[in-house]
Amino acid sequence: MNKFLFKHIDNTGLVLFRVVFGLLIAIEAYGAIATGWLRRTLIEPQFTFNFIGFDFLQPLPGDLMYYYFAVMGTFGVLVMLGYKYRFSMFCYALMWTCVYLMQKTSYNNHYYLMMLLCWIMVFLPAHRWFSIDARLSSKVKSPSMPRWVLILLIAQVWIVYTYASVAKWYPDWLDTTVAALFMRGKSDYWLIGELLQLDWVHWCIAYVGILFDLLIVPLLLWKRTRLLGFFISVFFHLFNSFVFQIGIFPYMSIAFALFFFSPELLQRRFLPKKKLYTEDEIIIPNYRNGLITVLACYLVIQIALPLRHWTFKDDVLWNEEGHRLSWRMMLRSKGGSLSFYVVDKATKERKRYNHNELLSKKQRRSVKTKPDMIWQLAHRIHEAEVKEGHDVEVYADVSIQINGGMYHPLIDPTVDLANTKWNHFAHNDWILPQPKAYHREKKDKNLKLSPGQLLKEKTKDTLPK
Repeated sequence: MNKFLFKHIDNTGLVLFRVVFGLLIAIEAYGAIATGWLRRTLIEPQFTFNFIGFDFLQPLPGDLMYYYFAVMGTFGVLVMLGYKYRFSMFCYALMWTCVYLMQKTSYNNHYYLMMLLCWIMVFLPAHRWFSIDARLSSKVKSPSMPRWVLILLIAQVWIVYTYASVAKWYPDWLDTTVAALFMRGKSDYWLIGELLQLDWVHWCIAYVGILFDLLIVPLLLWKRTRLLGFFISVFFHLFNSFVFQIGIFPYMSIAFALFFFSPELLQRRFLPKKKLYTEDEIIIPNYRNGLITVLACYLVIQIALPLRHWTFKDDVLWNEEGHRLSWRMMLRSKGGSLSFYVVDKATKERKRYNHNELLSKKQRRSVKTKPDMIWQLAHRIHEAEVKEGHDVEVYADVSIQINGGMYHPLIDPTVDLANTKWNHFAHNDWILPQPKAYHREKKDKNLKLSPGQLLKEKTKDTLPK
């Protein structure tokens, strides 16, 4: 085990990945400012839907978040250049983790993956070549790295792709319902809009997605299929980038190929002045036992987290419990209707509460289908009413539909959400049981309706009175 994990190998792939990764995380930070993502997500809202338990993480007041992201982007540039690498990478990791935990309105799996990779990269010797640090200090400069570094990175990538594939093994994905729903909104795309509406394209999207996620790492690991796997990866991720516009994730995924290609090829193409490391030294550090324990625990957690939804009652597609941190990427289309009612404890007066006044446009779209965010909003409503001198109970009337199905009640309307606690490790009983075969109802018929007809058909006799 020691000889396998601590044998030194050439570090060209890691060094090049540091350069690309630093560039991408800098683009992510600066791009959040340029595209308005930062304004819409963290500046315009009165408050953010933080991960429960991290209520202390709220955006800085005024325009300070612009400076926050500008500083974060600068740390990304320093990571790319390899200057004060560990400090720069640590600062970016910490700042991005705060951003990630302070809001769920724009939850995206690539944000989670970025957070994990940032912390992993803090501890990796990615600055020992082709960096300002290596140029300034001969003690830093080294052409090699221990093999466990490569194993950890490939294992992390493999876990992500494998769970992304497995999560698609459910009826609405397999019968292309989800693909058809996703592509419906792309009909106005230049050149390929009409093509994306064809049935055979939906079948390709559905099953290529499953097979790609399941097989891409094995294809890249095997030398005979590595080049094929790389070209497939480039096409797949560029297609996703163009069609779904999901930020830096496709390009970061393409960059993962650097861990699979031989150092000889990478050096010849990108670092011709770097001498290939071939000494095969085995350097076992004094902290080997602690390191092996930490790596093993980390990988076990990464394998276990995506499975936790099986410990909850009902389907994760319905109740969202265990959805986050589990690589359930682009799996479903959900819609919802949401109303809040408050009951004054003193007068027993019941009235509808206009929760939209508390939310930004982006938050209003997101909150309708997510029980944890509905729960958080109920507590915000209670706090707002208490400040006005009213001690109230807060009830939610919620119905959702999944993948073009009919609307069904999601939240028990008789439960005072302001008087409940969020259960992280067990099912929250105020989330109503999923209806039987809810994802199969009227599927074929609904897909043929216009958006206006679809809403009318779905809400008829199903929304709460």
